[in-house]
Amino acid sequence: MTGLLTSLAPLVAALSDDGYRVVGPTVRDGAITLAELSGADDLPYGWGVAPGPGSYRLVRRPDRAAFGYVAAPQSAKTYLHQARSLLWRGRLAGDGRTEEAGRGRLAGDGRTEEAPRQALIGLRPCDVRAIGVQDRVLGTDRGYAARRAALFVVAVNCTEPAATCFCVSAGGGPGVTGGFDLALTELVAGDQPPRYIVDVGSPAGERLLARTPHEQASDRDVAAARAAVAAAAGRMGRSLPATDVRNLLAERLESPRWDHVARRCLSCGNCTLVCPTCFCTTIEDTTDLTGEIAERWQSWASCFDLDFSYLHGGPVRATTRSRYRQWLTHKLGTWHDQFGESGCVGCGRCVVWCPAGIDITAETTALAEEAAS
Repeated sequence: MTGLLTSLAPLVAALSDDGYRVVGPTVRDGAITLAELSGADDLPYGWGVAPGPGSYRLVRRPDRAAFGYVAAPQSAKTYLHQARSLLWRGRLAGDGRTEEAGRGRLAGDGRTEEAPRQALIGLRPCDVRAIGVQDRVLGTDRGYAARRAALFVVAVNCTEPAATCFCVSAGGGPGVTGGFDLALTELVAGDQPPRYIVDVGSPAGERLLARTPHEQASDRDVAAARAAVAAAAGRMGRSLPATDVRNLLAERLESPRWDHVARRCLSCGNCTLVCPTCFCTTIEDTTDLTGEIAERWQSWASCFDLDFSYLHGGPVRATTRSRYRQWLTHKLGTWHDQFGESGCVGCGRCVVWCPAGIDITAETTALAEEAAS
C-alpha cells in the first residue's frame, strides 16, 4: 500500500492519539537531535547539516525539507538500549521483608512499571538496520525486548547522502527494506511544502495510515521517489574497501597502522557512544543512606575505557593501540563470529563525532593497501 501525505501534522497527531510518546528530529543546541515532539512543527524544516571528520554544523537549506539532513548524533539505541537503566530494586518493608522488582522502576504497590509506548519518526535506513542488529544482540534482554515491542518506527528513505555516509559498502543502502511500520520518502520542490510518499511495513502501520488523512500516490510521484533513493546509492561520500574486511583485519593484527591511529586516538569513547550498534555495559550496585533501598543499575560502557578490560592485576588492553584495534576488529570482524553479521551499518557517526577526525573507512583502506603491497 502506497499513500501520499501533504503534511506530517496528522501523522504525528495520530501517533499521539494512540498513546505514543513521539520522538523525532528537532533543532537543539546547534545540532539536529532526537527529542520528544509536541507536534510536527517541531521538526527541522529547512535545516540541513554539513558533516565531516570531526566536524558538524547546521546549514540552511534552499527548501523546506523536514528530513534534509543525515543521521542525528543519537540513534534508536538511546531509546531501546538505554544509557542507564534499572535492573533491580529492593525496598525493606516494615515487617523486615524485602519487596523486589525486576527490570523497570518499582511502582508504589510493588509492581514493575511497563515500558512506554514510543514512536520514533525520521529514522534513516542505517538506523533501522541497526535496530535489527541490536535485536539479535539484545533480544533476550527483558528490558530491551519490552521497549522494542512497544516501539513504532517511522523510517525516512535517504535521497541526499552526506560526505561521511558509507552504508552501501557496509551492506545496506539508502532505502529501507524492512523493520519499519511506515516509511516516508520526502519530495521537495523549492519553497513549496514537502510531500511524502508513504510505504506500509506492518499491520500497525497500515491501521495508523488508514486513520491518517492521505491521498493515493500517483505513479509519477512514486517513480520520482524511487528514482531519488536509487540515485543516492551512487553518491556515498565514503566506502569501506572492496575486500573481505573480516579476514583482512584478522591478518593485520600486528600492522604498524595500529600505532599510527593510536597516536591520534584520544580513547574518549565518542565513537562507541554515537554508534547505533555498540552495546557494552557495566553494572553498578547502590544503596541509599538509610540502607532501606538497594538498586542495581546498568550503564553504557566503552571498550576504550582503561578499566573496561580490567582483571585482577591490571587491564588486559592497557594501550590505546590495543583498545582501538579491539573496537575495529570486533565491529567489522569478530562480530560476524558472534552474531553472523557486521556490527557496522555505515552511518558515519563515528567519523563525524571523533574529536581527532579518525575515519573508520580510511583506516580499513590503509590496512587493505598495506596488505596488497
